[in-house]
Amino acid sequence: MAALVVLSVLVPPKISDYFTLVDWPTIAALLGLMMIAKGVELSGGLHRAAQAIAARVVSERRLALFLVAGSGLAAMLLTNDIVLFVVVPLTLELGEYAALPLRRLVIFEALAVNAGAMLTPIGNPQNIFLWQHSGVGFGVFVAHMFVPFVIAEACLLALTAAAFPGRCVVMDQAGAKADVNRRTLVTSVLLFAPFLVLADWGYTAAALALVAGVFVFRSPRLLRRVDWPLIAVFILMFIDLGLLARYRPLAAFDLASPENVYIAGALVSQVVSNVPAAILLAARSADWTAIAWGVNVGAFGLVIASFASLIALRLGHQRGSYLAFHAWSLPFFFVVGTLTWLWI
Repeated sequence: MAALVVLSVLVPPKISDYFTLVDWPTIAALLGLMMIAKGVELSGGLHRAAQAIAARVVSERRLALFLVAGSGLAAMLLTNDIVLFVVVPLTLELGEYAALPLRRLVIFEALAVNAGAMLTPIGNPQNIFLWQHSGVGFGVFVAHMFVPFVIAEACLLALTAAAFPGRCVVMDQAGAKADVNRRTLVTSVLLFAPFLVLADWGYTAAALALVAGVFVFRSPRLLRRVDWPLIAVFILMFIDLGLLARYRPLAAFDLASPENVYIAGALVSQVVSNVPAAILLAARSADWTAIAWGVNVGAFGLVIASFASLIALRLGHQRGSYLAFHAWSLPFFFVVGTLTWLWI
């Protein structure tokens, strides 16, 4: 909000200009996904499934691989931020019944959701924006993101296997089974496919109206639990960056080649986070693929490069998390970033 006031003074637009600076299809797609994901979260379905599987894992390495792989898979469909609100509390709960390296597990879960989310157009906010901004289909987006996704996943699984020993994990007692609200779970799951189809065809407003209408009728309290301040943050972000773009903040970057766009996306993400970086670069370059590769790989760097990383560490509440995070994330960023750049 402070940035909006300053930029409004420096670049005084009409109030109507603010509305046009917001990419409303992206906001609609993000809000619809948040509603569906909140339904899945509140139903307890994911928690019950993860709890049942984790209870059968017998070694620390297998548990870590399960949490990393499961987090990445869920992030492809539920967005990375939302997955962390399920996975991190579950991890902390498991720590009540066994001696686990909780700080390291949370750090790897942060890396995992960023890696998994990069594949699909609904995996994270920057992908949602670039998907709606580019106008390409769901399958086309996935095909374009397949290479960096494979590179990141292969490196992450190898690193996870090396970072966690194969020693046995003995649960002191079984955790209480989470209650499942089947009505909310089924409603959320059934809404997911039609929402994606409508959004993929360009009818994001209709997709949002469908989801909101069903939940108003079936579960109005769920809508109150949606993170509305986060939506407000994204709206303000569009306005702030739209005003900032008039100063041409990326004028120093030569964005004529995919390689340069990719490098710019990865580096700018370390300063302003990957969602604002995607918005700024999209105003200067039509190469959405290179932008997506850069800002998604950039998420593995500094903790401020990804909102998901900040959320994971805040939810984890583990002492020394920020320093430990960078000890793992920066080398990982360098390796994945270099391999992806070599492919380009």
